Amino acid sequence: MNEKAIIVPRLQFLVRVVRKECQHLATTDQRLFSETFTRERAAQLEEDQGLAERVEAFVGRFGRLQDTVGDKLLPLLFAAMGEKPAAVIDNLDRAERLGLLQSADTWITIRNLRNQMIHEYVEDPVILASALQTGHTFVAGLIGTANNLIAEAERRGWA
Repeated sequence: MNEKAIIVPRLQFLVRVVRKECQHLATTDQRLFSETFTRERAAQLEEDQGLAERVEAFVGRFGRLQDTVGDKLLPLLFAAMGEKPAAVIDNLDRAERLGLLQSADTWITIRNLRNQMIHEYVEDPVILASALQTGHTFVAGLIGTANNLIAEAERRGWA
């Protein structure tokens, strides 16, 4: 069995997963950011379970999509293209050169922001509100990158 016979079904699976993750993140983003996420809203998380659940869903879905696209889909797409495995930053640079990713630096910023949202979640409402609002501004780009990778897989007949 050749390597593509193993890679392509996994790639098809990840494309289906990423499509769903994009839909879930877009829905949660719309629900959470129907109004600006302020420090005051962040301070209400302990009393407002609905809001807390939307924040938790946003943080989880944002991080999951970022992980799935950057750590799974992108390397597998490159493997299907015959590329040798590379470090994350090298994959991001290559994706940027191919026009699949707008900016490797922005992707690293998104990854750091995801970590900040997770670790600052309960400590400081000012930092949390800022991180969430910033995350919201990156949602369209994150989903756009996911869609670019899916389109590339489709263009090559792998999805």
